[in-house]
Amino acid sequence: MTEELMNEEKLSFDILGIMKLLPHRYPFLLVDRITECVPGKYVKGYKNITMNEDLFNGHFPNNPIFPGVLQIEALAQISACILLAKPEYAGKLVLFAGIDSVKFKRVVRPGDKLEFYAELIKLRGPFGKTKVVASVDGEVACEAELMCALK
Repeated sequence: MTEELMNEEKLSFDILGIMKLLPHRYPFLLVDRITECVPGKYVKGYKNITMNEDLFNGHFPNNPIFPGVLQIEALAQISACILLAKPEYAGKLVLFAGIDSVKFKRVVRPGDKLEFYAELIKLRGPFGKTKVVASVDGEVACEAELMCALK
């Protein structure tokens, strides 16, 4: 992390703050906490994966695995917060517009704390691109580049 980023004000959001940023609600709000956010730059946060989630009734019985597609959705949600935390984008809608270079590297199961990191690497007009990583205990579970559109 550059010295410039180290000196910027870092925000954090509990679930109520996240619900002010994102329009998602149960059962599709997939971010529990944002631990660090420099609006327009990067964001860190997490989701606690619990066996109580309905999806584990079918994915998979007797072998619960948190789906990769939901890992990507969670990363898209946290990526949106990079922009939505900026006052000029408050109340806007950030739509998922594309994905590149996705890799799944480890299984995520109930009991895991799925940690997120997203960094804005490009913003041109209403379109943005983020580099994202989801990890468990420091081990990469998923990484990708995500595109979004502001509406």
